[in-house]
Amino acid sequence: MSPANKIPDKQPLDWQSKSRLTLLADQAKDPRLKAFYQTAHIPGNTPLKQVEFLALDLETTGLHPEKDAIISVGFVPLFYDRILCNGARHWVVQPEQVRSDIQTTIHGITHTQMGTSPNFSTILAPLLQAMTGRVTLAHYSRLERGFLDKAVQDLTGDTLKFPVVDTMELESRKHPVFRPNFIQRWMGDKNSPSLRLAHARERYNLPPYHPHHALTDALATAELFLAQAADQFTPDTPVADLWI
Repeated sequence: MSPANKIPDKQPLDWQSKSRLTLLADQAKDPRLKAFYQTAHIPGNTPLKQVEFLALDLETTGLHPEKDAIISVGFVPLFYDRILCNGARHWVVQPEQVRSDIQTTIHGITHTQMGTSPNFSTILAPLLQAMTGRVTLAHYSRLERGFLDKAVQDLTGDTLKFPVVDTMELESRKHPVFRPNFIQRWMGDKNSPSLRLAHARERYNLPPYHPHHALTDALATAELFLAQAADQFTPDTPVADLWI
């Protein structure tokens, strides 16, 4: 395929365009990715009450997909008004190299657990199956998108692109000034709200959870979304108004 026909990595995708998804399917070499893109997509005008979501969270060895790795994946399916806990899954994933410098105190996953866990290639098929027909939900989706895309590229040579409803982005719409600038800090302005998952949940009177467990954080994100949906949207809001 000529470079002119390739989708630029930095260009936002039009998730309502079947031609874009067809192009991704044509580009994919791995049958798992090809099947994922060929599956009927969710039209952007679908109301929230008809959309099934998948709250997804990753634990990683750091913040940089180019040099860090996924070590845990958790997800839970949901609709705009209920969470389907019986569909939840959690995996500890073996990174390509279990380095001695990987910190375990934050996420609590030991080097022994990592060393005896399946690698990412083992969970790719069930993960894609769970994502198929659903809109992914994440808090600060840049991490999930970046790490999953890099892991898929390393494994298959393909890219993984998908629409996301980002609960951090939704919260930023309600609180556009979320980080004090220099003048605000100098003047002592402490009223700018944090968009961290735990702090966002506090504003909706949701209970605190111990962080940095992929499944717990996926559930926490799902609960936050239900609160945001009830507060900011209606059941008939088109999903395209939310996804990025």
